[in-house]
Amino acid sequence: MRIYRDFLFEAAHYLPSAPPGHPNSRVHGHSFRARVIIDGEPNAQTGLVFHFDELTAALEDSRDALDHRMLNEVEGLAAPTLERIAMWLWQRLANNVPGLAQIEIHRDSCHEGCIYTGPSRSQRLAAE
Repeated sequence: MRIYRDFLFEAAHYLPSAPPGHPNSRVHGHSFRARVIIDGEPNAQTGLVFHFDELTAALEDSRDALDHRMLNEVEGLAAPTLERIAMWLWQRLANNVPGLAQIEIHRDSCHEGCIYTGPSRSQRLAAE
């Protein structure tokens, strides 16, 4: 079974890898939606996979680090693509959110998004 919690954040960024003159090479902003998905079985006593209040609390620090920020200035996000934002969020949550299964980052106004299911086996081995 999977549960999820969404949170919204507004942020500015630019993409250092964009070609000169491309709109993404200039500072611009987006409304982002992040979805954090947890995989697990309901606890026999509580009936919950993970308490939503606890999940909200675990997400608040990350949301605050992103919301109304210049993402390029956030430690670990010098090149803040959707992919890197998803990986950054995973790294911040993995030790505090048991059953973390997936992170989605959406720019709904652009009809774009990224789905990240955690480090690959080779990435996990390299980190050890």
